[in-house]
This record gives sequence, C-alpha cells and structure tokens, in this order.
Amino acid sequence: MQIKKLEKSEISDFKALIEIFKEVFENDEIILESEQLGDLLSKPDFMVFVVTLDGNVIGGLTIYVLHRYYASKPLAYIYDVGISPMYQGKGFGKALMAEVCLFCKQNNFEDAYVEAESDDIDAVNFYRRTKFTTEMNATHFTYSFNHE
Repeated sequence: MQIKKLEKSEISDFKALIEIFKEVFENDEIILESEQLGDLLSKPDFMVFVVTLDGNVIGGLTIYVLHRYYASKPLAYIYDVGISPMYQGKGFGKALMAEVCLFCKQNNFEDAYVEAESDDIDAVNFYRRTKFTTEMNATHFTYSFNHE
C-alpha cells in the first residue's frame, strides 16, 4: 500500500479516484474533462490523496484549504473520503486519514476536519474509529443556484 498526494500530471489516478467516489457515494455525476481536472489539481488550495495497492488506486480523499482571517494557519477541509467497497474494513481508510493528518501537521495547518451526515452511520462510525480530537454536531444549510 502507498499513500500519495497527486500532482497535476496524475489525472488518470484522479479519474480512478472519482470513479471510486461515484461508486461509494452512489452518484452518477459526469466527470470533468482531463484539462479541467488538471487545472483543479494545479490549484494550491485543492489537494488529492490516493491510496494505491500494486499501483492501482483503491481509494483516497480530497482537501480544500481554507484560509482564515482570525488565524495565520489554514484549515484543511476534507471533502470526500472513499475506499473501493472491496477494500473497505481492511484499515486503508484509517491509514489514509492518519497519513493526511500527519501531512497537515507537517505543513502547518491548524486543524483538519471532515463532515459526515448523521444518518450515514457507516461514515460516522468510520470517523469515530480514527484518531480525531473533537466531534461536533451541526446543521448544514445548502443554497443551490443551478436548479429550477
């Protein structure tokens, strides 16, 4: 197993991760074109980490860097975390979270956080098995602009 942060040129690994996300999160969203994915990977405030096994992507996560006006250190907002279903329950997700938290600590982030919908019991239980610092309940409000 290897955990690595993707570079701009590693679009095929990013696409493989997005396919895993589509399966894990049961969505049918269309994947962006390679050029757009490369642009996303080149942004300094967006990161992708993947877990590979024998050179194949089996999972990963994305991070958005949040800069703050009350503190000089940024926050890492972990947006999607997914491990291919056939590899779930084998410690890959926990290893990924631990490695990403180490990366954030070494790169001067104040905190890293991730949200899970309270009715997604599998996700909530997964995060509770990781080495988190605090757990907080919140209500999430969405403002959609492209829906009629």
